[in-house]
Amino acid sequence: QVQFVESGGGLVQPGGSLRLSCAASSSSFSIYGMGWYRQAPGKQRELVAGVSRGGIKKYVDSVKGRFTISRDNPKRTVYLQMDSLKLEDTAVYYCNGDLLGRVLTADEYRYWGQGTQVTVSS
Repeated sequence: QVQFVESGGGLVQPGGSLRLSCAASSSSFSIYGMGWYRQAPGKQRELVAGVSRGGIKKYVDSVKGRFTISRDNPKRTVYLQMDSLKLEDTAVYYCNGDLLGRVLTADEYRYWGQGTQVTVSS
């Protein structure tokens, strides 16, 4: 089973930036649709940004214009560049992938990795 390992989280002030990385164990990474998800305390996990196998990107409205998802297939890695961070972006961020190349909602996945904590605080 493919594994995804997230990294790059940390503590940042409001208005700051972070870049998250998600490394995949599968040599077939290029055919996966990939998504970044987050779960804040007391809230359900939600899709933040996704990129399909064909390169089509989608974002939740709350991050449009601030977050950018990208992928590097030779490196088997997907990134989430987060700019103009807000307090409400504080959450554990996860990545996950779909072998059929789609961007799925969070509740369509059964298995998750450890995630990486992002804390936005002054």
